Amino acid sequence: MKIAMLARNPNLYSHKRLVEAAESRGHEIDIISTLRVTMNITSMKPEIYYGGLKLVGYDAVIPRIGVSVTSFGLAVLRQFEMMGVYPLNESVAIGRSRDKLRCLQILARRGIGLPVTAFAHDPKKTDEVLSIVGGAPVVIKLLEGTQGIGVVLGETEKSAKSVIEAFRGASVDIMVQEFIKEAGNSDIRCFVVGGKVVASMERTGAAGDFRSNMHRGGSSRAIRITPQERSTAVEAAKAMGLNVCGVDILRSNHGPVVMEVNSSPGLEGIEGATGKDIAGMIIDFMEKDFRPGKVRTKGKG
Repeated sequence: MKIAMLARNPNLYSHKRLVEAAESRGHEIDIISTLRVTMNITSMKPEIYYGGLKLVGYDAVIPRIGVSVTSFGLAVLRQFEMMGVYPLNESVAIGRSRDKLRCLQILARRGIGLPVTAFAHDPKKTDEVLSIVGGAPVVIKLLEGTQGIGVVLGETEKSAKSVIEAFRGASVDIMVQEFIKEAGNSDIRCFVVGGKVVASMERTGAAGDFRSNMHRGGSSRAIRITPQERSTAVEAAKAMGLNVCGVDILRSNHGPVVMEVNSSPGLEGIEGATGKDIAGMIIDFMEKDFRPGKVRTKGKG
């Protein structure tokens, strides 16, 4: 196959590993810097230009679109799809997962375990929002946050109200979730490829930090997950319509709850913790799933 990978930084571990895995299997792969693409949107003749040259002949595209460039990145991916190029993850599916509120609404409709979550636009509804999630402590999240940025723990009613009112006063969209105390400062990242959990790790936050993101100084280790956790991760990926994703789960007293579905999960942590060739598994899946012009919308919502 001739593969295009949409990525801004070719030196990231994940991107280098995907290139290595593709080339070792005899594929040609080019890294296309997402923001340097130009699109010609013409009836019946969609085109993409990069570095002044028209991109032609690609069989598949691997979208590694950063959160900060989601809108333009999805437009580029849609253009590839319009040209009949097979996407590892479809634009619609990535869009679902990137919108945190939409993601949770879709998962809730499927009956997938979630932390109790409240969302309101009016700052005057702060008391109502806190009541819905059972009162402090609560987790307050920016809808656009990533890697633990924009996630705040409101430990008391007073502090939670102050944070919520400050965000809403600045017209920043947030959601408020119950704090799963029994999970401690750990979560589980389930890596899903082609409808199967191929690896899982437990991530533990740095001392004094309730967030478990490795970008925030946390640590990770391989972990065996329960059948319920496995099915939860698989169903979450299916609900989003994602072929490849990381599903982040907390162990609560009422079973596994999904915190997030990441459509561009990093490979360094999961490969380091488990010793598995996740990049190779992704390319192997692409080889089996690829069909010329195979572009269809999966999932609902």
